[in-house]
Amino acid sequence: MEIKERILFGAQDLFFKYGIKSITMDDIAKHLAVSKKTIYHFFADKNELVETLLSESLKKDENELRQIQKDSENVIEEVLNLMKHMGNMFSKVHPNIFYDLQKYHPGAWKQFIVFKENCMAKMVEDSIERGIKEGYVRTDLNAKILAKLRIEQVQMGFNPDIFPPDKFRILDVQVTLLDHFLLGICNIKGHKLFNKYKEVMEDE
Repeated sequence: MEIKERILFGAQDLFFKYGIKSITMDDIAKHLAVSKKTIYHFFADKNELVETLLSESLKKDENELRQIQKDSENVIEEVLNLMKHMGNMFSKVHPNIFYDLQKYHPGAWKQFIVFKENCMAKMVEDSIERGIKEGYVRTDLNAKILAKLRIEQVQMGFNPDIFPPDKFRILDVQVTLLDHFLLGICNIKGHKLFNKYKEVMEDE
């Protein structure tokens, strides 16, 4: 692994465990057993490191989300697979990480907002339209409006003023909001398939 990748992976490991604000460049250097000079050779400061790390993470997330869409047999399975993906992701993330991004790294947070509005909104639209074609989603819906609603739900779930990290787990919030959204757009046929999948998952 190249040294730049090692730095990014090492920083991500620490950020996920302890949040972003509490981790210094000294901490990252010590964690990787390298000098700070080595880190500064690749990154001007911690902010640039955070922005680069988020950029790489979003690219990876987009590829994984699109693969989930491609591999799922129907829109219900797609959403449930997305829930599993979210579970794996958020189980590794410190609850303050998104708050730290918003407050201390506005450039990185802007990247996330752009990703949310461009990539996520389009994927939600595609999923709704797919569900309508498959016969699991109501036909009287405006996909563009609901896509905007969904991405605002995602951002709301990260808002510590609404869901304080000491009272709510990010994973619980996001999965509950996604579950609520799916049941809201599904017709009776979709509800039945959703319940069938959930029973299988619970038995496992």
